[in-house]
Amino acid sequence: MVAAPHPSLHAVGDEDSSKRRQILAGASKVFMDLGFDGASMGEIARAAGVSKGTLYVYFADKCGLFEAIVEQETLEQGRLSFNFDPGRDVPTTLRDFGQSYIQLICRPGGGSAIRTVMAIAERMPDVGRRYYARVLEQTINSLAAYLEARVAAKDLAIDDCQLAASQFPLMCQASLFLPFIFQAAPPPSPERITQVVESATQMFMAAYGVKAS
Repeated sequence: MVAAPHPSLHAVGDEDSSKRRQILAGASKVFMDLGFDGASMGEIARAAGVSKGTLYVYFADKCGLFEAIVEQETLEQGRLSFNFDPGRDVPTTLRDFGQSYIQLICRPGGGSAIRTVMAIAERMPDVGRRYYARVLEQTINSLAAYLEARVAAKDLAIDDCQLAASQFPLMCQASLFLPFIFQAAPPPSPERITQVVESATQMFMAAYGVKAS
């Protein structure tokens, strides 16, 4: 018979997990405000409300801490699911996906992970590759699989669904994402997002939609 874990072990584990989340939250704010190069372990410790000694118990250096933040963001975004039910009509699916996607990447604080990964990817290529594969490429692949189903149903005429799936999110980003990510404009309003996504949907359908005979 296996003995049950001692209750105090659960308490220690919960406290350890809580402290780690506290550190990651403080570090995320510092990285967002100062960037990777501007952030220091001392500044991160102050923002997290812990001593530098405690910080080093959990993370050996700034690179390890940053990787943990990106990993957390990757897992959180990877859990988000867009409705790519192959039976849904194409315009509705594209509109819903486009609006959800732009609201995600242009939400206050939402662009911080992408911006920071872009800035550090050349120095830490493994971080950039993991983020791209688990967040961006995963979304493109899911959309491509949906488009392939609608091509088979003869609703769309697309030779390269992977290319088309890469094109649509970029069309939705037009005039919204770059001004936001470079802090030249605030997060776009819901009305503006709807306008841009509708334009992207119409362009996509004009290029790839099958006209009813």
